[in-house]
Amino acid sequence: MSNTENILISLLPQHASNIFEGYKLVEFRRRTMHITAGTTAWIYVKLPVGAITGRVNISAIHTASPLTLWRRFGAVSGLSKSEFLDYFNGVIEGVALELVDPKILCNSLSLLSLRTIKTSFQPPQFFTRLEPSNLILREVKKRKLIK
Repeated sequence: MSNTENILISLLPQHASNIFEGYKLVEFRRRTMHITAGTTAWIYVKLPVGAITGRVNISAIHTASPLTLWRRFGAVSGLSKSEFLDYFNGVIEGVALELVDPKILCNSLSLLSLRTIKTSFQPPQFFTRLEPSNLILREVKKRKLIK
């Protein structure tokens, strides 16, 4: 994991739960993230949880029309077709991140803790790169991960 790129993404609680429970094997995005396969995505779960609760690896990245993405990944997206179509409304080309090996942190890192580590911390609206020197990345890597 040392040579792996690390990012932080924000997800709604139900989507994070579906990833950790193995129901959601793909994360859709309305625009490209300029990351590579093998990237580790640390998951910040939006309020009311408000914490980094785990991580998942991105095994592949696919860019295509929303309907192509739905045909290929809809069954493993954790979304209904209407949720998917609402999300991609007005988008010509979307992105699907294939997710593997989700792990939960034994002790999640709360928003208060995150702001203690880095006072300017704001949960990412899209995603944030976590460089090796990032104090938040160092803290989550210290914590035990479980399935």
